[in-house]
Amino acid sequence: MMERIRTTALVALATVVAAALVAAPLAWSQSGSQSGQPAKPEAAKAAPAEIPADSVTEGSVTVGGQAISYRAVAGTLTVGATDAQDAMLGLDGKYLPDATVDTSAKPAEQPATARIFYVAYFAKNPAGHRPITFLYNGGPGSSTMYLHMGAFGPERVVLPQDSSHQEGAPYDLAPNQYSLLDVSDLVFIDAPGTGFSRIYGKDAAKAFYGIDQDAHAFDRFIRRFLTRYNRWNSPKYLFGESYGTTRTAVLTNLLEHHLDLNGSIFLSQILNFDDSADDPDGNPGTDNGYILALPSMAATAWFHHRVPNQPAALEPFLKQVEQFAVGTYASALLQGADVPEADRKSIAAKLESFTGVPAAYWLKANLRVSGGQFSKELQSEMGITTGRLDTRYKGPDLDPLSEEAEYDPFGAALDSPYDVAINTYVRNTLKYGDNQTYKPSAYGPDFHWDLRHTPPGKQGWGAGANVMPDLAMAMKTNPKLKILLMGGYYDLGCTYFGATYEDKHLQIPASLQKNIQYHFFQTGHMVYVTTEALKELHQQTADFIRSTENGGQ
Repeated sequence: MMERIRTTALVALATVVAAALVAAPLAWSQSGSQSGQPAKPEAAKAAPAEIPADSVTEGSVTVGGQAISYRAVAGTLTVGATDAQDAMLGLDGKYLPDATVDTSAKPAEQPATARIFYVAYFAKNPAGHRPITFLYNGGPGSSTMYLHMGAFGPERVVLPQDSSHQEGAPYDLAPNQYSLLDVSDLVFIDAPGTGFSRIYGKDAAKAFYGIDQDAHAFDRFIRRFLTRYNRWNSPKYLFGESYGTTRTAVLTNLLEHHLDLNGSIFLSQILNFDDSADDPDGNPGTDNGYILALPSMAATAWFHHRVPNQPAALEPFLKQVEQFAVGTYASALLQGADVPEADRKSIAAKLESFTGVPAAYWLKANLRVSGGQFSKELQSEMGITTGRLDTRYKGPDLDPLSEEAEYDPFGAALDSPYDVAINTYVRNTLKYGDNQTYKPSAYGPDFHWDLRHTPPGKQGWGAGANVMPDLAMAMKTNPKLKILLMGGYYDLGCTYFGATYEDKHLQIPASLQKNIQYHFFQTGHMVYVTTEALKELHQQTADFIRSTENGGQ
């Protein structure tokens, strides 16, 4: 997000839904000393590549009129593909002397490991137990340059505020007066295979590219980080965006085996992929994707002045759409072929009044319009494709005759500024990355994500891509855990109404619903691209941390 969350990040997410059973989790097996072979010379046990040295720099940022001096560490931690293997690795990323691993094997045949890149910011002279927040984007397969250079790092890229595609470089980087360093130390984590993070060893992609594999890698990273920097007793938070929220649900539950988090923060959430507006026709009989996307379609039409007899205010209008979506519209879709023709026509007319998309189009689509179809159709007579992750953005059609949008104008506008920003900042300011390539994403022809997931209490049963049980289990085993859910109204990738629906359908006691806070913005997926929304995002997140860092006392 944008996990994001490049243009293709959530497109990739939707694509892998259709190919959900591509890769299987890796079962690591030991070898080496048990084989009876004599030990090889030390030179044969070299790591796959020399581990770059960490870079430590210092800086200062002013937030809310308060100058905050900090120490920044840009570096890596290496994790194994299983807990057993991980326990054999020292904090330096090398196997411990008593490790039962045949490191004399060729690097490509050794057990898989991930060298995970991070940038940590520690405030100088903190008072008491200072909170620490772990942040990451999603994709899956996206680096964390967006949250780092757009939301909460001490510097951010300056973007146009009119949803336009700006000119090329040079781009402006400026001190971030909305950095989260005023309330928490920060750790920005690049997922395995992204940024400066790399994967090594036998079947490494299978070992780290998947819902469960990825979450376990982050779990091991966070525990290693807490050990390395002696932060086990700090108030701890997770902040995930887009697919990063999927990761957060699983990761929150995994970490509960070792520690109680103070809070988990979900920005632009998707926990159940059946709730996605991306190609729901690929899963016929499941209509949530259509129902839950309708309010975001209406918000988009309102923004672009496509709503007939447009109301003056957005949010009261959305309340009407939400009621229609879960009422009349949901009832009609559930009836399937049995919905009376008169009702079909009446509903299509109502859908036109909310979305500006003609009733004839809704009827032709059997009342079911995907996010991609809507983005294509809304402004098609003008040759314009509407954005997906942020529907305020628009761009020229690539193919006037296509059924769905062929690209996301939002992603096309944001890719270059963020790529330039992270490469400039990490090399010039953090003094890291010489002779290395920063990978904005892991995407490529051989990138596959394993969407099989085993939820808590369902060992041996391969469930679909739905991690709601994980978050529910974490909240039940730690009833003090607090949740903050945020998102944007103009987001067709991870809809705000879908996220709300998921949290209100968690399998938790009613008493635990009070542990969930909700806040939505008149922006899109990456709410922070709008400066006023970034200010509000900072305030909401900072208030959440302040209210929970001492157990909510």
